[in-house]
Amino acid sequence: MSTLPETRALPVPEGLEGERVDAALARMLGFSRTKAAELAAAGKVRLDGAEVGKSERVMGGSWIEVEMPVPAAPPVVEAEPVEGMEIVHEDDDLVVVDKPVGVAAHPSPGWRGTTVIGGLAAAGYRIATSGAAERQGIVHRLDVGTSGLMVVAKSEGAYAHLKQQFRERTVDKRYHALVQGHPDPMSGTIDAPIGRHPQHDYKWAVTAEGKPSVTHYDLIEAFRGGSLLDIKLETGRTHQIRVHMAAHRHPCVGDLTYGADPTLAARLGLTRQWLHAVRLGFAHPADGSWAEFASDYPGDLRSALERIRAESA
Repeated sequence: MSTLPETRALPVPEGLEGERVDAALARMLGFSRTKAAELAAAGKVRLDGAEVGKSERVMGGSWIEVEMPVPAAPPVVEAEPVEGMEIVHEDDDLVVVDKPVGVAAHPSPGWRGTTVIGGLAAAGYRIATSGAAERQGIVHRLDVGTSGLMVVAKSEGAYAHLKQQFRERTVDKRYHALVQGHPDPMSGTIDAPIGRHPQHDYKWAVTAEGKPSVTHYDLIEAFRGGSLLDIKLETGRTHQIRVHMAAHRHPCVGDLTYGADPTLAARLGLTRQWLHAVRLGFAHPADGSWAEFASDYPGDLRSALERIRAESA
């Protein structure tokens, strides 16, 4: 793989006349708008030979030059056992795992911990699907700090079938979340677009330019300091539940990244957000029959729930 930067030069289409540089680049080269803005800020973008910033306007027919970022080497999948990861179900087409907290779905730049893919490889599971080697079989993900159920495709046919179900929103993804306060109404829907946080690239936020995101919630149990919710995701954006509940002013207990009270988290013995993928249902790729799986709360979440319940007695 080359380590030298590549410069791309191409004319601005007439249809992009008057667009901002970052927006035009995103449209022309398939970047995210954030990435395009970063390149402009770093002096990597020129318009008709002159360096330009992200907010300047382009003219149809002008030539735009971009010094492309050097692609990073793909992460390596290392077969490494994952302590506490349970195989809930396995057959010729797929494997359902109960992912513990602190484990990523797949390798990614900068991640040095264990992964579901590496754990399956260490356990002797063979994943045979197309796509990047480090994401073999991954049709959906859970945050590193979120525990619970994930399905991984083992065959090409199962991968395509499951991806289509997630795309068409026919998969039943259920989570339980302990959130601060008491949502009003007690059952409802949060329909708000989610995109990159405008100030912090490690976070997400409700933004006008974000992707459509829909979260349904129902109250299971109310406590003095919080509420246990059953949550169904209609879409599957990164950090969706965490972002939506924080925007609703009821962040997941322990989720300090999204504004949770650190005092409450410490009192309940939590070092991560109280969020667990409890149920997962989908049409099995082999015959279309409905398959559904469940997961119990892990010890840290169960202990925190018992403490907040005892405080409310």
